[in-house]
Amino acid sequence: MSRLTLRLLDTLHQQLSHLAKREGVSLNQYIVYALTRKSSTAYTVQPIPQQEVKQQQSDFTNLLQKLGKAPSTEIALRDREIIQPEKELTPEIIAQFQQCLATS
Repeated sequence: MSRLTLRLLDTLHQQLSHLAKREGVSLNQYIVYALTRKSSTAYTVQPIPQQEVKQQQSDFTNLLQKLGKAPSTEIALRDREIIQPEKELTPEIIAQFQQCLATS
């Protein structure tokens, strides 16, 4: 466990102390709880409103129409970055990989 020293405004300290007392826990426990709760919201999945989903689907459909009739593989691969294979990949392995990609 780590220690952290904080400088708080007196009003914030009083507010946190009041909230901790109301919950029946120590100020330290309350602050840890509050920080944990706040940090976990960054990883919480939020539902997307149905109207926004419909708008995204419409935008995607419009984008596909603008792209024309090119196959999706051609569109995806056209602007890809070309890199050199790793040294461990022999020409035979690369050929097998390319064959697997072509048949999928």
